[in-house]
Amino acid sequence: MAFESVSVSMPSASRFRFPPNPNSGFVPPPPAGSTTFAPPVNIPDNIYFAFLDPKVPITIAAVYAVTAKALNAYNKSTGKRPWAISKTLAFRWFVIAHNVFLAVYSAWTWWGMFGTLKRTMVSPLGPQGVSGFVDSLCRVNGPGGLGNAAFFNDEINSWQTYSTEPVLGEDGLPSRFASGRMWNEGLAFYGWLFYLSKFYEVFDTLIILAKGKLSSTLQTYHHAGAMMCMWAGIRYMSVPIWIFVFFNSFIHAVMYTYYTVTAFNIRVPMLIKRSLTTMQITQFVVGASCAMVHSFINYRVPVISASQSTGAPKASSSAAANGSVVAATAENVKNVKGTYEFRKMPCITSSGETFAVWLNVFYLAPLTYLFVSFFVESYIRRSSANQSCRKGTANPGAPARRLSNSVQLAEKAGWEAAKNVEREVYGESNEEAVAEEITGHTNGKSAASNGRVLRSRKA
Repeated sequence: MAFESVSVSMPSASRFRFPPNPNSGFVPPPPAGSTTFAPPVNIPDNIYFAFLDPKVPITIAAVYAVTAKALNAYNKSTGKRPWAISKTLAFRWFVIAHNVFLAVYSAWTWWGMFGTLKRTMVSPLGPQGVSGFVDSLCRVNGPGGLGNAAFFNDEINSWQTYSTEPVLGEDGLPSRFASGRMWNEGLAFYGWLFYLSKFYEVFDTLIILAKGKLSSTLQTYHHAGAMMCMWAGIRYMSVPIWIFVFFNSFIHAVMYTYYTVTAFNIRVPMLIKRSLTTMQITQFVVGASCAMVHSFINYRVPVISASQSTGAPKASSSAAANGSVVAATAENVKNVKGTYEFRKMPCITSSGETFAVWLNVFYLAPLTYLFVSFFVESYIRRSSANQSCRKGTANPGAPARRLSNSVQLAEKAGWEAAKNVEREVYGESNEEAVAEEITGHTNGKSAASNGRVLRSRKA
């Protein structure tokens, strides 16, 4: 593995601009049936473009926030009395259907994205090495293969490619029919639908409000922020958005399945609950970190100057006319007089992608801070209590025992921190509310209330 082909450096300050460059555009998925990798359902281009108008997520997020605030005030004025509709059979089965739908939809999205990654992710052990692997993750448009991608260059204010193939269309945008990279192979389709699902997820809040509970400010922030972050990722075709679509859909599939199971008063082992909580925490901490790292990664692409190529395909001349150079692939290296160079390429090339990456990072920062704060508070409190219990007790001791105690304290502190985050962000847990509706146990604890699980949102 040639790890020296990948480097880390500070991103260019020119990519941090607001508003980001609006000219990068975005490409709809291929029409259903047009290619072997086309999505199973066709999305009309006008609808695809319409929902990515920034006014759509801004309006929906604003209406949601104002509505949640108003209904909170109403619930306070009624003494948090459950709404009449929440006692109906129709409402009970709506809640069940809601959880089943999101479980099935999320599993379907995850499976679709799994296929996308399987087809497009290059192994670092393959002939293209680590650069090929990084290239397959950092470039989502254009044909597969190191150096064949299309990327938006803010400096020349247009899309660019190093490929010898006809990557860009007459409109200057990447072809929607090129195979081998994530966007056309599934991310454009599954990512767009996942973005829309964030609008539907506000029903989680309405269910809680209908029960007479209150929706916290952090819960409103969480749902509204997820809408904006997914919009930015899809609108600017930002590379790291695949992380959230892939992992968040998996977490949602598991979580909503869990909520459905608990709705039927089936006890879930504590081990499973704790495992789900660990997945939740890992998702938003590691996910934000991975997204942020993209801005600092560079990798090397073998490039041949168009003037040096004597036998390159005709497409290379049109590529050169567009301000690009020819990638040094195994085929055309043989036709070069002289040498070719390795050009350092940043993983994130445009202000639009940069905006989407850091919007997600800043969105997740308060949730990460909240968890860390609760963890530290719980760990210190538990540690102090543990030391008080051991005072005056002979402890021939043992550093190993102290280490074991520290590990146990950290585990318990992490679990308590997760529960506290859930309480702050989501109020009463979903599975508890659902179980109350189905079993009629509106007083006291439900079967699931002994182990709340931190619920996941985005991305």
